[in-house]
Amino acid sequence: MLNSSSGSGAFRRRGLLGLVGAIGLAALVAGCSTSPSADTASAGYTAPAKDLSAEITYGLWDQTQVAAIDANIKEFNKVYPDIKVNVNVTPWDSYWPKLQTQASSNTLPDLFWMNGPNFQTYGGAGKIEPITSEVSAGAIDPANYPQALDDLYTIDGTQYGVPKDFDTIGLWYNKAIFEKAGVDLPTASWTWDDFDSAASAISKALKKDGIYGAGGGMDGQTTYYDTIFQAGGSVISGDGKTSGYDSAASQKGISFWTDLIASGGSPTIQQLTDTPAIQWFTSGKLGMLWSGSWSRTAVAESSIAKDANVAPLPTGEKQATVIHGVSNVVAASSKNKAAAQALQVFLASKEAQQQQGDMGAVIPAFNGTQQTFVDSQPGVDLQVFIDATKYAQPYPVSKNTAAWAALETTILPDAFSGATPVADATKDLADQMNGLLAKE
Repeated sequence: MLNSSSGSGAFRRRGLLGLVGAIGLAALVAGCSTSPSADTASAGYTAPAKDLSAEITYGLWDQTQVAAIDANIKEFNKVYPDIKVNVNVTPWDSYWPKLQTQASSNTLPDLFWMNGPNFQTYGGAGKIEPITSEVSAGAIDPANYPQALDDLYTIDGTQYGVPKDFDTIGLWYNKAIFEKAGVDLPTASWTWDDFDSAASAISKALKKDGIYGAGGGMDGQTTYYDTIFQAGGSVISGDGKTSGYDSAASQKGISFWTDLIASGGSPTIQQLTDTPAIQWFTSGKLGMLWSGSWSRTAVAESSIAKDANVAPLPTGEKQATVIHGVSNVVAASSKNKAAAQALQVFLASKEAQQQQGDMGAVIPAFNGTQQTFVDSQPGVDLQVFIDATKYAQPYPVSKNTAAWAALETTILPDAFSGATPVADATKDLADQMNGLLAKE
């Protein structure tokens, strides 16, 4: 999403990070291998000869990144001049249904983009080639990327995707609103209590102007997933078998937001449904917004750009943020696997990811290649999003994320509106979620 700077902005935010079609795919590939074959797992990787002749397809969904990708391919072709790469861009809304159809007929692109919520569905069905052989050969080193991203694309100890970019969450704030309300600006040492106090003070001081201290929307990645992690809870267990919503810590993470709304520190959930929190913020009606690195563009293009800055998220029981990022994966069914893996390895390199970052396409995932993003908005501390990788936790997923993510959107709104106590809503969510997880 640099239609967002991180490669995970508006297009990846829509539809719960691209969950469309996940349930249908699970049914279509039922009975397929759920782990790499012995042949695949043991096969070694050797860089192909420089004169390898092949034609491969690279599937992706963001037209704004094509210029940087074309630049990558130009460099790749200096090494492999006879490998023709056809970049196939499918708009976000069509990408996942198309991928589902291709997976069911074993006609997936040779190399293609994958996101966290859909990964286990495809990886668990044997549709993606593990990167085990490239790692064993030293062609790809997972240590070059944030650990949480490596974990996101791993099933039962086997990694399938190479991270290409990432996004984390920070506390965007409007300096002019803080000054007008007479409230001290956020700092890196802020706790939940500091945040709540500031939100309440701003809302009270600027009520006549229709300005609220903060926005508590219903997007898990930017709000309640983060506070659940900060409270020491979980959305789903590490083995993906049970819900974490019925734990006291996870309930505390949800209550952070319901209490904020109930106190008047935030607009109501109905107001935030009618007008997304990012629009409240960019129109100068919110003092603070929990949002991702992708919001850089919307903020920079808004009337509040000169007053905006970002700080680390406030700390609960511990410091935490959700991290997500796209990965490059090779189709297990590719008829030109050697060429596809060669491109996957090249795109995983520091050279290629630095080029992506320098051209403003994404926040590249390769450690140490993010300085262009950091410098892209003078006066705004974008380093916050890079530093957050040190305490980031992977976006919560399972083999069929779509099923229980849909439950979140139907059950949690009543908790956020105050119609149902948090304990009751989360217990109901956990019970139904566990029933779905038992079927995976």
